Amino acid sequence: MSLRKAYLLIFIILIVDQVSKIFVKTNFILGEEVEVFRWFKILFIENEGMAWGTEIPGTYGKLFLTIFRLIAVGGIGYWLWDSVKRKHSSNYLIVAIALILAGAFGNIIDSVFYGVIFDDSHAQLATLFTDQPYGKYFHGKVVDMFYFPFWHGTLPSWLPIWGGKDFTFFNAIFNVADMAISTGVGVLIFFNKKAFHKN
Repeated sequence: MSLRKAYLLIFIILIVDQVSKIFVKTNFILGEEVEVFRWFKILFIENEGMAWGTEIPGTYGKLFLTIFRLIAVGGIGYWLWDSVKRKHSSNYLIVAIALILAGAFGNIIDSVFYGVIFDDSHAQLATLFTDQPYGKYFHGKVVDMFYFPFWHGTLPSWLPIWGGKDFTFFNAIFNVADMAISTGVGVLIFFNKKAFHKN
């Protein structure tokens, strides 16, 4: 795969990711939910940008996370460029790297810019390019919306640890960028031999 095609893939993912986030951000109040199917819902939440909504404590935690991710994206970008320039790299590898890069960059856009281009989403619809932003540069929150609660109920009491507790499978809420990252990592894991095989 050429570098141009890899960049085109990244660009398409970024556009879909940002359009979906901006649509949800400007049409949903934080916590609002729309049921598409019983097992698929659009649920608007925001997080600090780490997996499962994890936060780094402290005043500079968010800034540290964003800067770290920018450095990581630079490294992934170089990995993509180097893999394409070698000319013997597998298309599996190049597609996987492009997906991971697109996903990481998509969430970085939220972290870097959303704090200064949107106002608050609590109890109101957010406004794009507002004059009352909810944060500042490098302190934006990542927008998530896809929720697939395939099963919800109480687990049997005979199960160790979780027995008798309320449980939802699958309870993660994510976005297009997260899907791109997960797919790219999945390709590297499940197609490992093909991804790292030199043609």
